[in-house]
Amino acid sequence: MSTLTIRKIDVDLSQGFGRHWNGDDAYRTQLFNALSMSFPRGEQLFIDALRDVPQACLTDPRLRAEVKDFIGQEATHRHLHAQYNRQLERQGLPYTREEKLKKRLARVDKLGVLDRLAITCALEHYTALLADGVLRHPDWLEGAEPQMRRLWSWHAVEETEHKGVAFDAYVAAGGGYRRRVAWYLHASMVFAYDSFLQTVHNLRNDGQLFRLRTWGSALRTWFGRSGLAWHLAGPVLGYLSPRFHPWRHDNRKLIETWLEHNSGAWRPVRAANN
Repeated sequence: MSTLTIRKIDVDLSQGFGRHWNGDDAYRTQLFNALSMSFPRGEQLFIDALRDVPQACLTDPRLRAEVKDFIGQEATHRHLHAQYNRQLERQGLPYTREEKLKKRLARVDKLGVLDRLAITCALEHYTALLADGVLRHPDWLEGAEPQMRRLWSWHAVEETEHKGVAFDAYVAAGGGYRRRVAWYLHASMVFAYDSFLQTVHNLRNDGQLFRLRTWGSALRTWFGRSGLAWHLAGPVLGYLSPRFHPWRHDNRKLIETWLEHNSGAWRPVRAANN
């Protein structure tokens, strides 16, 4: 009944990757690296929140199956980004925000399931927006090493594919508008702050923080023709609507296009509708 597919991607990070793997661009590389650093613990939060939804709330067989496959996809993402992050440590790029994140997540673990689902919905919205950008705007990964482009694009496909699952589970469990928006506002500030600081830490450790080229790239990355600022602005505000649902923005065509053009890069572990 599920529409999701758990995939094994043809990526081998054991030999590492370049210091500036994203088009020899320090800013774009360290921004993506900062995101990767936060993913394993964030994805564990998502997995735990969805696992804790009472089965009695998941009366729709399709949603129940998609919750199971959501967990499978996120577990695969967590595993590969943990490998990615170990390579970053070898490059002298530690995850400096990790201890603060661990303390924050320890507090989150004490919350009820609806609050943890609301946080998951908020962060899944951001991962879905970033995923859409990776698939929609080739210049975000222009000149990237092939296996790194493949890793990020595959991750983007699956984040897009399952972007409505946590939201639907939240609604099925009885979650309402006020809780959803309150946690979204909080999560937005924390996510933006942590991502910014970790990117700065990465650039400093890379010796690129005070280079003019770095901040020229930052301006283009955020405010260029396909910049992050323009890509995120409308959808970030759109989450505040009482009528919001992730699939009101239907971008399945991006998934289909990538899968069609990269059919040799992955194989299904558990296929849709199984």
